[in-house]
Amino acid sequence: MFYVVLVLVIIGFIAYFIEILALTSLIKQKLSFSFTEGVSIIKPLKGIDDNLFSNLESFCRLDYPKYELIFCLSSCTDPAYKIAKKIKDKYKDCDISIVIDDTSVGLNPKINNMFKAYMNSKYDFVIISDSNVIVDKNYIQQTAKYLKNNEVSVVTNLVRGKGALTFGSLLENLQLNTFVVCGMAFLNTKTNIPCVIGKSILFRKKDLEESGGFWHLKDYLAEDFMIGKLATDNNKKVAISNYFVDNVNEFWDTKKFLNRHTRWAKMRYKIGRFYYLSELLSNPVFLALVGFIISGFSKDFLYLFVGSAIFKAMLDYYTGYLVGSDIKSIYYFFSPIKDIIIGFIWFVPFFNTKVYWRGKKYLMGKNTLLIESK
Repeated sequence: MFYVVLVLVIIGFIAYFIEILALTSLIKQKLSFSFTEGVSIIKPLKGIDDNLFSNLESFCRLDYPKYELIFCLSSCTDPAYKIAKKIKDKYKDCDISIVIDDTSVGLNPKINNMFKAYMNSKYDFVIISDSNVIVDKNYIQQTAKYLKNNEVSVVTNLVRGKGALTFGSLLENLQLNTFVVCGMAFLNTKTNIPCVIGKSILFRKKDLEESGGFWHLKDYLAEDFMIGKLATDNNKKVAISNYFVDNVNEFWDTKKFLNRHTRWAKMRYKIGRFYYLSELLSNPVFLALVGFIISGFSKDFLYLFVGSAIFKAMLDYYTGYLVGSDIKSIYYFFSPIKDIIIGFIWFVPFFNTKVYWRGKKYLMGKNTLLIESK
């Protein structure tokens, strides 16, 4: 049995190494394209995210000739409204509007939040950007340069976690800066599977409407994935920009980390099916731990587990270096702990596909189609 587990662990490291190569290739990519079309940036807001004021403020300092910024909320009693209002008052020269609308067009509360803003957006090019990301002044240009290829209809960005001040935030940022960023790079550059993340999505409104429209997204939990899927179904391409948007996670507790990745695991299970099974093979630390337990805690398996954990921590440190992570080197020794937690979470979708999101409970169908649950 030892050699079976050893082979699985080696396969896991080879898979991770291939993903790191894909990420390295993407980061080194050179592309230039002068894009000057007007852009509408939609920021769905709900509650106070870590660093919210600075996150939103960064979108007021973009070095881009023509864009509007739309903050959308379901209620003016939402605490994020005061932050949005302060931003609008401070940056009077920016084209900023605040849209408050509690209309429900479907089961996805994020789509409900953005629907009116989307319908009233001025420009044909739209960016959906979550409120917990911060960017620098080159964001639009570095994202839009991928539209140089006329076949590209959707551009998403690499995501980098930053600012961790708690253990939960550290786990979250380790996961973003290793598994998530490598997976995004690999899927979008080496396969035909679109991996679009709502932290940053640029798309052409005309293309989306021809593919089914914003309305079509209203009942899907993974509306970001569906934007990419609709594009590829309509024979368009999804590109990933090597410009990083920073996802600021400062004060997460461990429960929030567990909730998010349990929900994301259920979504990937509903989207990927066969591909989801392969995720377990890309977690060598967890595989080595399972072997250690099944063996009755034998010494050989202990060596394999400890060796795998140390080697994985070193690879994660290297990946963190590649993406410019702000995680201190000593904290990468927590990375194997994160991998073990993620390994256990991997099994959850086989027993429970209900999700709790923004205060509501749902069942999920194919491609994360939502069904309201009591």
